[in-house]
Amino acid sequence: MKFNIKKITLILVLSFAGSQVFAQKTNNLKYISAQSLTISGKGISTTNTYDRVDTAKYKGLPPRVAQLLTNSAGLAIRFTTNSTVISAKWCVTRSRPSTVVMPVTQKGVDLYIKNGNQWQFAGIGKATVNNGCNEEIIISRMDNSEKECLLYLPLFDAVTGVEIGIDRKAEIKAAAEPFAKKVLIYGSSIVHGTGASRPGMAYPARLSRLTGINFINLGVTGSAKMEPEVADMIAQIDADAYILDCVPNTNPDLIKERTAYLVNTIRKKQPGKPIIVMQSVVRESGYWDKVLGQQVKNQNINIQQEVLALLQKDVKDLYFITSENMLGTDHEGTVDGVHPSDLGYDRMVRYLQPLITEVLSKYDIKAQ
Repeated sequence: MKFNIKKITLILVLSFAGSQVFAQKTNNLKYISAQSLTISGKGISTTNTYDRVDTAKYKGLPPRVAQLLTNSAGLAIRFTTNSTVISAKWCVTRSRPSTVVMPVTQKGVDLYIKNGNQWQFAGIGKATVNNGCNEEIIISRMDNSEKECLLYLPLFDAVTGVEIGIDRKAEIKAAAEPFAKKVLIYGSSIVHGTGASRPGMAYPARLSRLTGINFINLGVTGSAKMEPEVADMIAQIDADAYILDCVPNTNPDLIKERTAYLVNTIRKKQPGKPIIVMQSVVRESGYWDKVLGQQVKNQNINIQQEVLALLQKDVKDLYFITSENMLGTDHEGTVDGVHPSDLGYDRMVRYLQPLITEVLSKYDIKAQ
């Protein structure tokens, strides 16, 4: 086999030159701690800025739930800047790569910039360091007009620090929370964002950008099992509405055992606020795996029966969403037969948005 030595040498030179250009660009930037900016997507204030919940305050949480709540899922940095370049430094932990979670989704970041009345994707930051701090230019060669920005943090890792990089002569300012009210979504890996290509594609984040309402991501992948201790925690988080998308992780017997406690605990602590309970999405693998298919069917039957029983007991402000065709009918909406792909999440959002906003509008929960 013959090698083209000149071509290989040229590639190496260009690669080295590219790394020098990157270093020169980042050296010409100034970095600002994200803690001086606005943190969007938080349901409650925490000691560690990038945790979703201070789990030590809640006794008896399952260890896995407590660990997952340190993931920065749904959190984003909100700021305005006239910089022509936006870079980020962010630090992550030693958590292992997942076979289903996309690398950018797990440890990376992605940036949205306001274009008129819409949030438009601008670029990603890839995590090349799996246990430590990453630095990457997300977008460059922009004009110097003022831009409204939203930088989503990793869905499946804890973050220990974030800095935003801009041109040395540019300005950056904290901006107001872009979304109104708070709607907490408690749920499984599907809420958390497994299968999405990047953090901003998780369905709570997409609902926020589409509606202007602040949907709080309280997904705990594989661990949304309606434990009483978790129900107690959720009920203490003050929100304007609560969505329970936890059926996928809870087996049929536990659904019958735990649903009433979860709903009644929220209702007692948060009277007059809507609670929306969702069925599980149909697992594509369940069309062929008959055991899985029957389990999901039983999950959905049982949750519907439990909600009906609560309504018959005159539990107020309780709503139910069924899952028929939530992922479409062509069986092309998942990455692994279970978790939605971006296509599947898009179908979920299109299905859920009108149903959820119809309920929320009855309580004047809407964009400002």
